[in-house]
Amino acid sequence: MKLGVMTPVLYSMSLEEALKYLSSLGVQTVEIGTGGYPMKTHLNPKDYFENPDKVNELKGLLAKYNLEISALSCHGNPVHPIKETAQEFHNDFIDTLKMAQLLGVDTVISFSGCPGDSETSQNPNWVTCAWPNEFGEILEWQWNEVLIPYWKSAAAEAKKYGVAKIALEMHPGFCVYNPETLLKLRDAVGGDIIGANFDPSHLFWQGIKPVEAIKYLGKAIHHFHAKDTKIDSANCAINGVLDTKSYVDLPRRSWLFRTVGYGNDAAVWNDIFSALKVVGYDGAISIEHEDALMSPTEGLEKAIAFLKNTIIFQQAEAAWWV
Repeated sequence: MKLGVMTPVLYSMSLEEALKYLSSLGVQTVEIGTGGYPMKTHLNPKDYFENPDKVNELKGLLAKYNLEISALSCHGNPVHPIKETAQEFHNDFIDTLKMAQLLGVDTVISFSGCPGDSETSQNPNWVTCAWPNEFGEILEWQWNEVLIPYWKSAAAEAKKYGVAKIALEMHPGFCVYNPETLLKLRDAVGGDIIGANFDPSHLFWQGIKPVEAIKYLGKAIHHFHAKDTKIDSANCAINGVLDTKSYVDLPRRSWLFRTVGYGNDAAVWNDIFSALKVVGYDGAISIEHEDALMSPTEGLEKAIAFLKNTIIFQQAEAAWWV
């Protein structure tokens, strides 16, 4: 496995400043935003199209600081019910595929997205329960008429540009939010191009045990985000885990995103990395820092120090004791 960082947290720095800083901390891979919610501050694909010198300059910059790109990220909602909004996210996805081809990157990260409840909707509609019965009808329409057709087409586009892995982050608010829905879409699209960007932080607060989810997904894990969640047991005991309060309303929320190690201890993360090894994942462990209690640099540096002691970096050797 390799220690990585998702770079939007360092948008106050130029790309070279961020790469130099991360390299000095022992980071091995970077995940760079190329559109959608992560934006394009460090890498706008259109700046590189038809400009091989600029592509070579970026490759040289990565080599200078001994870093690799683990994935390009364009998290978005390409099935948004407002067609213009959906098209913007889709265009970013296509540009990201083209950029991945130029850089030789095989993994692109996004969200599955969430449609509305009909062709005339103005906002996404995330269904969270089975009753009243029309909720089930909405789900059937979302999946069969919008989500599956879109991702079948998107997978074909990815293959055209040599991208082998579309890593969808399982995120509440979108149709793919847990291992079951991830595999449902993967099976519907066919093949192994659809997989998970496995982020435990979105699973912890749903009551999902990451180790069991890792075993369930197996080879369908394409990429990994290192982000933690702390459950506030008192608030959760009163209001449960479904929480629409602002992420900066720290005293009243049922749970908070935290830097790794501040939500769950090293034993939990040791088990997670061991489970990843068992199922054959040996890729990037990419830190996504969204801890409202820490500055970008303090949160990253604490996460990096923590992960250096918990990630399993080397390949196992022969079992000499048997």
